[in-house]
Amino acid sequence: MIRAFGPNEVWFILSAVQWTLALSAIAFAGGAVGGLITALARVSHNRIVSGFALGFIRLFQGTPLLMQLFLVFFGLSILGYGVNPWFAAALALTLHASAFLGEIWRGCIQAVPAGQGEASWALGISYFDRMKSIILPQAARIAVAPTVGFLVQLIKGTSLASIIGFVELTRAGQIVNNATFDPFKVFGLVALIYFVICWPLSLVARHMERRFAAIAQR
Repeated sequence: MIRAFGPNEVWFILSAVQWTLALSAIAFAGGAVGGLITALARVSHNRIVSGFALGFIRLFQGTPLLMQLFLVFFGLSILGYGVNPWFAAALALTLHASAFLGEIWRGCIQAVPAGQGEASWALGISYFDRMKSIILPQAARIAVAPTVGFLVQLIKGTSLASIIGFVELTRAGQIVNNATFDPFKVFGLVALIYFVICWPLSLVARHMERRFAAIAQR
């Protein structure tokens, strides 16, 4: 039976925001760890390590996120590892984020003037100390804006997790729309919530980009 779109439906959609944010946070945190490892592997002088990292990045950048979600969810099930949508979505998005952040941060590391690395090498500073104290702190400043920009894309990308049954914001909207048949109100509200979450982050990313560009020109 079709019911009217009312406060209960609005609350159901709003309550799903927590799962969108939780999935985004887990994927971003896991992707940050994986991305740092991938970025360091990409700038490694070991060709095997660098090549493996490059293959990982190209695999996840060259395939749709939706396909990655399908492969993780159904692939693990075929192999006999029954997984719930929450775990599958978190794993797929973490791998996706690792590849993209790894490439973003690789570029930021290589943007640090090569002379600084050479000078630290000439002073006998170890690779670990060179990265920890000289290269990565400078690369981090460069990486802030594109990293925040990617976070916006990651939050919006969580909407694809609805296809494997994970009830986040988009899936909650689909459930309510199936009961009310009022897509304009339902998905208008869903779109507004995404806008409220993502737009401030987009502004922060642009502000940081302009700020660091101004600093670099001094």
